[in-house]
Amino acid sequence: MPAPIPRQRAIPAAESGQAPAVPTIGETPGAPSGAAPGDLSGPPAPGAGSAPTSGTTSTDTAEAAPDGTPGVTEARPAQDTANGDDTSTGTGTDAGASTGIEAAQRAAHSGPAGHLTLLMIEDDPGGSPIVPELLDPTGKPIRVRTARNLTEAERLLTDDVHCILLDLALPAPGRAADGADEELAVLKHVLRIAPHHAVLALTASGDTERGAEAVRVGAQDYLFRDELDGRLLSRAIRYAVERKRSDRAERKLTESKLRAQENARLERGLLPTPLLDGSALHFAARYRPGRSRALLGGDFYDTVRTPDGTVHAMIGDVCGHGPDEAALGVELRIAWRALTLAGLCGDQLLGTLQQVLEHERSDDEIFATLCTVDIAPDGRRAGLCLAGHPSPLLARPGRPPELLPYDNNGPALGLLPGARWPRTQVELGAEWSLMLYTDGLIEGRIGEGRRERLGQDGMVAMVRRQLAEGLRGEELLRAAVNEVRDLNGGELTDDVAVVLLDRAP
Repeated sequence: MPAPIPRQRAIPAAESGQAPAVPTIGETPGAPSGAAPGDLSGPPAPGAGSAPTSGTTSTDTAEAAPDGTPGVTEARPAQDTANGDDTSTGTGTDAGASTGIEAAQRAAHSGPAGHLTLLMIEDDPGGSPIVPELLDPTGKPIRVRTARNLTEAERLLTDDVHCILLDLALPAPGRAADGADEELAVLKHVLRIAPHHAVLALTASGDTERGAEAVRVGAQDYLFRDELDGRLLSRAIRYAVERKRSDRAERKLTESKLRAQENARLERGLLPTPLLDGSALHFAARYRPGRSRALLGGDFYDTVRTPDGTVHAMIGDVCGHGPDEAALGVELRIAWRALTLAGLCGDQLLGTLQQVLEHERSDDEIFATLCTVDIAPDGRRAGLCLAGHPSPLLARPGRPPELLPYDNNGPALGLLPGARWPRTQVELGAEWSLMLYTDGLIEGRIGEGRRERLGQDGMVAMVRRQLAEGLRGEELLRAAVNEVRDLNGGELTDDVAVVLLDRAP
């Protein structure tokens, strides 16, 4: 994404040839009067803008490359050799350089040993008067590597290079002799081969339009060749490096937000929409994943009405809480809906779901619990199948809430090949509320020290009290989940799914 044009504060500095030095991170700010808000300008470093004493820099000439390409010149601090640094002159790779751009940029500001490295690409870099005057705010020389063409530049473009100073007059690969090619082709080529490096465009004095266009294309700033001095270039390098780092951080943050939004839309789309057209039953559901910042967990549920008027409801739980378990739960839910609409139910349905689980799971130890209920068209009777899952809660007027029979509870899906799941017939009555839930609702901690589980008995007592308070439907589920969380002393670590079906006479 091309960087925006710098604020006006950067252009006058380039045009005038004068700009104060920039303090490094952690340096006491001392911006001069008139500095724009957010400007990194500060008092010039000792020695900035003046030629260093003898021995400050050394210049090595590389041997010719095997293909006959001329060697590459690199200006480097003399103390590198004294400190034992092995700065290469043929390949442009410094021993001990950071393995990533971010690490190299952090090292430039992290301590006394840090150095900025500039790769200068222009026709006659050796004749530039600015090379011996490049000092950072602490007085350390800025490492300078020089290349006369883009071929040499690519060989020197290593991870420890922080900034590129590019002469826009340099011919790009494949450029026509008359120059009638794409504008700023050389800059676009450099941006392609160095997408993570800061780039300064060097243009002719007074060519503001070309410089501004270079920034629009992707350079961090532009400088005028005839008005350049060491202090200005030193400041521009640090500004460009920091701006590139900021641009990359902002781009990563934006990409992260977009991915999060896409994931949220995807997860919401994977939650079911009940198919109850024509049914007199009222449906409500509550879902809370255990994973942080997630919308979907390993719990799953669904409700459909088949053409004969039977309402089928299901709730299940894949062991685990990660994205793989969430994906498997969605697969099982979709398979259950398709098989139910195809006419399967009871043991035949659960056996087929076990085959789906065994085929789709990533590990043989993964299993899933399941509870299915098929309610007769008249709403007075239901068939119940349990596969290692907690039994639903039935509430009827004039009677205390109770758990449906669970003596015929079969094994969880994926545990026993060839398992069977008996179907239990249940009488519901004329008016009732049936609550299906996952174990996340009953495994929350309670009491002093949070040493005990809420359990099914605690949940039944809690729902009985909430029903006596007149809570129904969504309000009942919301109150139940919130109270379990409060009793636990904070967010629940397991996924929680609750489904409520009500029938009124």
